[in-house]
Amino acid sequence: MRIRATTRLLAVVGDPVGHSLSPAMHNAAIAALGLDAAYLALRTTRDTFPALARALVGAGGAFNVTIPFKRAAADLLDRPSEAVRRTGACNTVWAEGAAIAGDNTDVAAVRAVAATLVGRRAVRRSLVLGTGGSARGAAAAIAEAWPGAEIAVLSRDAERGAEFARWASELGVGCRVFGADDDAGADLVVNATPLGLQPGQPLPLDAERLKRLACGALLDLVYARGETELVRAARNAGIAAADGRGVLVAQGAAAFERWFGVAAPVEVMRAAVEDALRP
Repeated sequence: MRIRATTRLLAVVGDPVGHSLSPAMHNAAIAALGLDAAYLALRTTRDTFPALARALVGAGGAFNVTIPFKRAAADLLDRPSEAVRRTGACNTVWAEGAAIAGDNTDVAAVRAVAATLVGRRAVRRSLVLGTGGSARGAAAAIAEAWPGAEIAVLSRDAERGAEFARWASELGVGCRVFGADDDAGADLVVNATPLGLQPGQPLPLDAERLKRLACGALLDLVYARGETELVRAARNAGIAAADGRGVLVAQGAAAFERWFGVAAPVEVMRAAVEDALRP
């Protein structure tokens, strides 16, 4: 990567962020199109995130947002997209003149990948694991793809679970908190927690619980070399499952097009991700 005085700086901002494949994916796309830009991973803190975000945009750059700053990013925007207004979360930020603009490209990406995973089956009941910005994007995606579907939310924090259910209800989505002993069925489960980023972490739902839920399909927004433990557990239970690589590529391609105003080289981006995740 060669950086010149004219090079446009792009980044993924979060904590943790070292695991992210966004730099590999976007730098492959930048090289393929011969653009004068460079994409980095930048770790920050809750206190320093706003200043870093404004500095990047002020310097003519743009950035993606990952855990745990997607809701904080929405608060920085002068021009939020409709997806940001609906979810209160933002994962893609850029400048429009002196204004800070942003979108939540997670919504369309999750909707597309989940629909492919589910196929022609109807989703009447779904379960979202987590309550952060990624979970909000997943809930909005489910509501768009399958209007009228009930969404249950599973959280380790009862207060955050209740807050999520209230937010979803205000969005016009039927939502309830999923209890510790709740075994109501789920046509689709989406893991929007960071569990699985580190080897040996406990699964948000184990294989036995997935079987009891009669889970139809599972989308794990986490990705890992090979596959995540949650995806393997689901497949061992006979459940159609996918990790987050497809969502990563889809949301990244949408972000790339917002920043550069040209069609993203999607196959180049996908190849970079698949190469990095090869066992």
